Amino acid sequence: MSPSPSPLSRVAPLAWLILVAAALSGGLWWWNVGRPVPLADTPTAHIACVSYAPFRKPGETPLDPRAFVSPERIDADLRALSQRFDCVRTYSQGLGLNAVPQIAQRYGMKVLMGIWIGRDPAGNEREIQLGIATAKAYPDVLRGVIVGNEVLLRGEQSSTSLAAYVNQVRDAIHDTHVPVTYADVWEFWLRYPQMANAVDYITIHILPYWEDEPVEPKDALQHVAEVYAHVKASFPGRAVMIGETGWPSEGKQRRGAAASLVNEARYLREFLRYAGSVDMPYNVIEAFDQPWKRQQEGTVGGYWGIFDVNAQPKFAMQGPVVEEPRWLLGWWAGAAGAVLFLLAGLWRREWRSPRSRVALALAGFASGTAMAWQFRQMWFACRNQTEWVFCGLICLLALLTAIALARWVAARLGGLPATKAPDPRLRFCWMFALAFYGLLLAFDGRYRDFPLGMFWPPALGYLLASLLDVRDAVLPSVEARFLACVMPLLAAMAVVQEIGLSPPAWLWLGVNLALGGAVLVDWRRASRLQAHQAQAADQ
Repeated sequence: MSPSPSPLSRVAPLAWLILVAAALSGGLWWWNVGRPVPLADTPTAHIACVSYAPFRKPGETPLDPRAFVSPERIDADLRALSQRFDCVRTYSQGLGLNAVPQIAQRYGMKVLMGIWIGRDPAGNEREIQLGIATAKAYPDVLRGVIVGNEVLLRGEQSSTSLAAYVNQVRDAIHDTHVPVTYADVWEFWLRYPQMANAVDYITIHILPYWEDEPVEPKDALQHVAEVYAHVKASFPGRAVMIGETGWPSEGKQRRGAAASLVNEARYLREFLRYAGSVDMPYNVIEAFDQPWKRQQEGTVGGYWGIFDVNAQPKFAMQGPVVEEPRWLLGWWAGAAGAVLFLLAGLWRREWRSPRSRVALALAGFASGTAMAWQFRQMWFACRNQTEWVFCGLICLLALLTAIALARWVAARLGGLPATKAPDPRLRFCWMFALAFYGLLLAFDGRYRDFPLGMFWPPALGYLLASLLDVRDAVLPSVEARFLACVMPLLAAMAVVQEIGLSPPAWLWLGVNLALGGAVLVDWRRASRLQAHQAQAADQ
């Protein structure tokens, strides 16, 4: 009669499968983002009009009342933009932006000149007076004056007071024959149709990514066409312009609407082809990436530009587009992780067996590619040195935790006797951090990214350690068991909010299930042991 298999031999194949899948997934993700994606070409790289804000350098923000953009800076920007754009749209008169029409005139460009309207009556009046003076000085340059941008969306003025501001400007510049409008998300024009009486033409924003029900890239153009036709039908006989449309290149995926460079290129190419075929007046958002917007809209807010912060084009209008040209760095990071984890197991002879070394290499490669993914996300998301230091410390802790767990797992897969199990207190700290961020995602997650790279390595490591810890059976604390049940529920809320269409939300659920599952495995094993001991005592 053959001996029954040991508990370790029953779970070891599953542990190997998890390690191999984790390493392959990391490598395949980086390979995939480095593949050229064929897209439809546009007949020309020339674009009719683009939103222009010069606040793209570190620390620059229009939220700073002391901010000022020099005429020289504006001149350099418009000189470059004039090569590809016929017109620029501005949003404010303050901070030096009232110089835009004068400078645009030098390069044969037109301007959709914005007047910022907010809550402050005194600030609004200053903006209006500056705008009136600029419109009277350069009427031939202006394609229109936009009094207020998404004021109703932000709830900063009533439709009555906003219409009064618009009429004030219309009356003041009536003799210049420059048309006056107001710009807002298309739904707010339908909600406040009386605003049409105050404007010369209607300016709507159609941003498929930001819709209450986000539109996938493949359906985005159809959505724009349907919305535009709907607004035109709602205001018969009135001219309608798309004042903002575009797609972000980085940030959180909303349902099926992924913020990516490929999707930004796809959307703009398809939209420009369509707009040219129907003679649609439009303005694209925006010329340059605006990192300061991350403070208001999360990572995605900073990456709507056609050009990056260095005024370099992010993609071409013809030919394939690559999401991440430096994708090989992800593989190099995986290789570095494999070497690091192998070195971490060298000083003990027991970890020098072939199986232990393979386990360390697989865990290291998976952790290295995950850390590279997290660094790439931090590169776009971190707004200042404090955030870099904070996220960097968490990543370092995640890496050290993963190394310690990989050494323990490698020892068990190498056939070594059981050693002291990983400290459950550190595991509880990771669970608490995951539960806390899960709360933020569940109840305030509109602008928050999924920090998958920093949580995956410890979560998988703890799961593997619990699966392989077949001899120890310590009952987890009540707090740990509570979090193990709560974490997946919070993560499931994120999946439900994305109606199951967001792969990052599913991966986030996987992270929570892995770390929570580690506790549940220990709980189940300890409960069985207690039941067995109680049964033995009764006998």
